[in-house]
Amino acid sequence: MRRLDRDVVLIQCCGVNFYIRTFRPEDLEALWRLDQACFPPGIAYTRDELLAYMRRRSAFTLVADALQPSAADGERAATGEISGFIVAERGRQPVGHIITIDVRAEDRRSGLGSGLMEAAEARLREAGCRAVILEVAVDNRAALAFYKRQGYFLVKTIPRYYTTGVDAFVLKKELPLPVPAS
Repeated sequence: MRRLDRDVVLIQCCGVNFYIRTFRPEDLEALWRLDQACFPPGIAYTRDELLAYMRRRSAFTLVADALQPSAADGERAATGEISGFIVAERGRQPVGHIITIDVRAEDRRSGLGSGLMEAAEARLREAGCRAVILEVAVDNRAALAFYKRQGYFLVKTIPRYYTTGVDAFVLKKELPLPVPAS
């Protein structure tokens, strides 16, 4: 992962480059459509719910665009297609919260999800968070395996968390303190 500036990160996953940037208002429709594709009804957010989470005072949204070589100058240019995104927020206590992470089916298992998590966790750490929590459906095995690889552990179960009646696991990860610049 290479930080280009405070709001832009370039990551390479399985030979594919992704540009992680801050959300822009014109992204909303694409992010909502991606959320609908990633989660079943009752777990996926409505457009209004997604926007409400993104507009929370302490929330931020990071968006990943795939990059492709530019024929003109050998530089890489964004494909214009959003490959994934993450919405997170800093809580009242020094605990961050991952609201959602969505990655296009064709970009899963590329390392993009890990890159989005790393970028969000770094931003939360910079905001003073010492831990991060998230909720995940108890029957979402792929997500549970992903979060375990990221270092998250089970804290508790919330019965009937989703409108479908499915329970959620609350997972947590301790964040190391930032290393002071020397």
